[in-house]
Amino acid sequence: MPQETRDLSRFAWLSIAAALVTITLKTVAWQLTGSVGLLSDAAESVVNLVAAVAVLIALRVAAMPADKNHHFGHAKAEYFSAALEGMMIFVAALVILYTSVDRFLNPRPIENVGLGLAVSAVASVINGGVAIILIRAGRQYRSLTLTADGKHLMTDVWTSAGVIAGVIVVALTGINRLDPVIAFLVGLNIIWTGWKLIRESTEGLMDVALSKEENRGIAEILARFVSEDVHFHALRTRVSGHHRFAEVHVLVPGEWSVQRGHDLVEEVEAAIHEEFADLSITCHLEPAEDPRAYGDYTAEFPVPTHEDLLRTQPPAQPAP
Repeated sequence: MPQETRDLSRFAWLSIAAALVTITLKTVAWQLTGSVGLLSDAAESVVNLVAAVAVLIALRVAAMPADKNHHFGHAKAEYFSAALEGMMIFVAALVILYTSVDRFLNPRPIENVGLGLAVSAVASVINGGVAIILIRAGRQYRSLTLTADGKHLMTDVWTSAGVIAGVIVVALTGINRLDPVIAFLVGLNIIWTGWKLIRESTEGLMDVALSKEENRGIAEILARFVSEDVHFHALRTRVSGHHRFAEVHVLVPGEWSVQRGHDLVEEVEAAIHEEFADLSITCHLEPAEDPRAYGDYTAEFPVPTHEDLLRTQPPAQPAP
């Protein structure tokens, strides 16, 4: 069953628009207060803009259909975008750390606290709303790019919350060095977020398998077709962007006709698609008597054999 290629670039345009608005608002807040915390917050929004543009490009490429050089499509372009976004988060964090150390050594008072924080709060609300939209879309379409961008924006929201709290504490206590200290802690948190995004994108490029629950679900469906004549092995799955793939070897008696084996495979694939509608499943038919049909990859969730099923059945009750 061919997999649907989705154009999700509308979400990237939403992220770009949010980045432009928040950059403007946070820059105004920094200019009003002179807070290095708010400056670091504005710097992260610039990174958000660069990342959003990268997301747009990646989603456009990922939506391209399969061609003669890319038979399985271009969905893995999303992983490059997520890795780039993780690296951009690192850049933002380094800028924040450097600026916070400089301001700690050379503290300055904060001005116009009320108005500056109000402007920054509006920017945070915008980022929070867009982040929720992107994370939900990422889960719905299994797009690592949208999920990464949403998490990045949500990190920005928590960054802003921490900065705002820090500025309030500085205004109440008059301890100006608290402002860069909070900015430094925010920078460390951003580095952790960037590392997680890079790790997830690397796993995707390495053809990570479906979740344990999904692999177990596929194995349970295959078990319905196990009989004295039919069994399965070498179940393997992988994720490529928002596409999912699986393959399994189907062992049947060598005396079966091609038509009979094909009919079985069609029934198996139809049953899997009932529960995993967008999963691309490939069944490899093999004669059970041929030694060459064995020795393949052993899956973490092997499909039980007919003998396994017989052993798990309760003993027959004697007739009354």
